[in-house]
Amino acid sequence: MKLGTRELSQAASCLLGGLMRKYGPNLEATEFRGGRLTGPLLTLYDVGAPLFVPALLLRFFSRRISATITVLAFLLCLPLYLYFTAPGPFRQVFGRANFSVPLQTYFVWDRWSVLGMLTLAVAICISLWNLAIIRRKPFKQRGQQP
Repeated sequence: MKLGTRELSQAASCLLGGLMRKYGPNLEATEFRGGRLTGPLLTLYDVGAPLFVPALLLRFFSRRISATITVLAFLLCLPLYLYFTAPGPFRQVFGRANFSVPLQTYFVWDRWSVLGMLTLAVAICISLWNLAIIRRKPFKQRGQQP
């Protein structure tokens, strides 16, 4: 099996996506888990973040499946990072819930959230790049020799 730039970049992005798991364990025992809006965000993140591991393992067997799992993991993890970076707009769009903590500012420069979103952006770009260049084998027409 020949490992090229696409294979190694996809594997590296899956590895980084799996290592950027800061929020899940730290928020489990807080009131963040029980919120009407924040609870589902944390559940999405808890489902999406571990998906980078099978995407990494499948990368060397099936590029298409690995890239699809990475895109799914991206879509599941992104809302939590957006909530921590832009809580004001996020609350206006999705939340008419009662929050126990009042809104201090509309945007927060949280290094982990920004780094997590950057990592997810790199992973999604590489995955979409890999999905776009995977070509199917053409069907053989009758009467043609291989």
